[in-house]
Amino acid sequence: MTCLVIPQHSRWSLAGIIALALVTVMQSQPGSAQDFGDTPYVQTPQNVVDHMLQTAKVGAGDYVIDLGSGDGRMIITAAKKHGARGFGVDLDRRLVQLANRLAARAGVADRAVFYERNLYDTDLTAASVVTIYLLPEVNLMVRPKLLATLKPGTRIVSHDYDMGDWPPDLRFEMDAPGKTVGRDQRSKVFYWVVPGNAAGTWRWQLARNGVSEEHVLSVTQNFQMLQGSLMAGEQRLALRDAKLTGEEVAFEAVDAAGTARYRFAGRITGHAITGTVRLPGGGELPWNGTRTELGSPAHALLKKPDLRELMSPEK
Repeated sequence: MTCLVIPQHSRWSLAGIIALALVTVMQSQPGSAQDFGDTPYVQTPQNVVDHMLQTAKVGAGDYVIDLGSGDGRMIITAAKKHGARGFGVDLDRRLVQLANRLAARAGVADRAVFYERNLYDTDLTAASVVTIYLLPEVNLMVRPKLLATLKPGTRIVSHDYDMGDWPPDLRFEMDAPGKTVGRDQRSKVFYWVVPGNAAGTWRWQLARNGVSEEHVLSVTQNFQMLQGSLMAGEQRLALRDAKLTGEEVAFEAVDAAGTARYRFAGRITGHAITGTVRLPGGGELPWNGTRTELGSPAHALLKKPDLRELMSPEK
């Protein structure tokens, strides 16, 4: 994301935040940031752009969408340095025109395009990577759209602001020379992988000590975090370090004494899991599970945040 933006339909209700952002910009470095209309235009320093794209492991096969693209440097960099394709959207026509000119000047206009468009009206289904630099409240407003429309495994990188109670898969701070907001010229980077759905009941047969036993895995899910238990025959095993990365699932199943550890790793495809399990005494077996009862991740049941609630004095 190359600039801090606010969705069009939220601007009037966020007038106070906009004013504060503009005052911050003006106090930080007077005259160094441009105000295009009623949107505070704050560039992401180029070194932060580079680290965001590196964090998402952007490559030639990726399609990157930048929400609030400003001068276009995120998509232009993705195309020029990483061979990716993509587009950016911004509400300011002058910034969109500038970004398209800069893409042409960089020789990547066939792979980096910019549109005057509201982020809520933007079709994100083609994205393998989404980059954002939005205010915290706007991150929470757009979060349901990201989770509902992006394919599992899609990577999201945010500059400075998180996604509320959706924990990032990775976060770090870095120097941001030339940053026009804040006093210490530092930036935060947050990274997520959109999770699939692992919730529900899964069953499979697994041979232990020459005897085939039915295994029943019960899983609850909130974002990429998993909890549950595994019944292996008559033995109940606890799940540890269970996590979903896109559609890749991994967990340990441990007995009550902590002496037997089974390490499962696999990929979910619809209602099937295919992978391997490492046995306590060594060795590895194929793992093929079938979901017999579909569950709903807790985050899918959350209501969309109300902007008035986010802006209330109690928050």
